[in-house]
Amino acid sequence: MSRFEVLPFPRERAVVVDAGYLGSGRHVIHGLVEADVTKARELRRLLATGDGVKLSFTAFIVSSLARAVASHPKVQAYRDWRGRLVVFHDVDVVTMIEPQPGAVAQPHIIRNADRRTVCDISHEIRSVQANSRGSEQHRSLLALASRVPRSGRFLFFCAVKKNPHWFKHLQGTVVVTSVGMFGARGGWGIGFLPTHTLGLTVGGIAQKPGVYDGHIRVRDYLHLTISFDHDVVDGAPAARFANDFTQLVEKATALEDALR
Repeated sequence: MSRFEVLPFPRERAVVVDAGYLGSGRHVIHGLVEADVTKARELRRLLATGDGVKLSFTAFIVSSLARAVASHPKVQAYRDWRGRLVVFHDVDVVTMIEPQPGAVAQPHIIRNADRRTVCDISHEIRSVQANSRGSEQHRSLLALASRVPRSGRFLFFCAVKKNPHWFKHLQGTVVVTSVGMFGARGGWGIGFLPTHTLGLTVGGIAQKPGVYDGHIRVRDYLHLTISFDHDVVDGAPAARFANDFTQLVEKATALEDALR
């Protein structure tokens, strides 16, 4: 006789299923990028606090992404109900935070991430990990979405997508998802992009030989997947943004600023 168990389907997953449905008809392009994060990892160790709490690596990625977006604001543009493009100049990064192992990851918006230090962002992420109820998204309308019928959720999502200012308030302007933080191997993750114009999927870190300062050395390479809504962002602007973002990561600019 087979052994099995029957578990309730988490109510919060219903919103994830809806997001997948909404994103199925979009024209999304993905760019697979490798970034040398050897310098970033060394500086991160130097910035560990006195009580041994490490600086969040996600915070470094969020800070670097936000700075690149601030230089290329059109990559986070949204169309309103009249078909016009609304280009935001504040970068609100929503990142998925797992409050406890096995729990459904909770979205948390880091407001004005382009104007904040990496240490400040790290503290916010650690605070939400310790107490998810402290996040404004825990009390938002999206947190209540799983409690209403699916037809009601779709009407709500459609209304929000037509109003970029509502969208920014409820879902931020860009999204970051980390899939490589739980393993020690490299690899890319190809995520879906349900509603945002720009999304970043952070994969794993792999050690391999690379050219550095004219010599072959073992370096740490982070795998990143940058996803764009091609209906809004063309290939050339996307490539310029990706190049600038990769340079910010490899130069560890946000971490160097924190050390000054």
